[in-house]
Amino acid sequence: MRVISGSARGRKLYSPSGNDVRPTTDTVKESVFSIIQFDIEGCRFLDAFAGSGQMGIEALSRGADKAFFVDSSRRSMEIIRKNISLCGFGADKAVTVCRDTISYISGTEERFDIAFLDPPYKTGLVQSAFELCTRITDKLIICEHPSDETLPERSGKFILKKKYKYGTITVSLYVCSESQGI
Repeated sequence: MRVISGSARGRKLYSPSGNDVRPTTDTVKESVFSIIQFDIEGCRFLDAFAGSGQMGIEALSRGADKAFFVDSSRRSMEIIRKNISLCGFGADKAVTVCRDTISYISGTEERFDIAFLDPPYKTGLVQSAFELCTRITDKLIICEHPSDETLPERSGKFILKKKYKYGTITVSLYVCSESQGI
């Protein structure tokens, strides 16, 4: 697992061992960042259910202003902090929050341009997190989920723009109708 592009390009990232974390595949990661490449520069990025932190780190490497990494696992948070340090990002760019993600999203006053959601599969967490993120995100919400798991076409000001399928994985891209003129 490596950073694909930007200032930290080529850095090999650490990943928690075991079956608790399922890192986003390089194919899916590369595709997601190709899709949102023009929205990254200067954005505030939420890496929810962060695992290794690779999505937020990729966003920072490509020019995001700030990334927030949220995960409830202390072990994952140690790996995330190690990866952030390895890539040379400081506290001014990377914020780590070791807390239940749903609880964090429910209570935060932070605002994000882009939220990336990749919770444990088939737990109902992707639907819950998506609904909650509609109030704290201003531009895009990206949900990685199993292809047989259904998400709504619309929630609040967010509309499903497109689904991208990669075998058994689907990435659903939601855009804010207020920011996209939809």
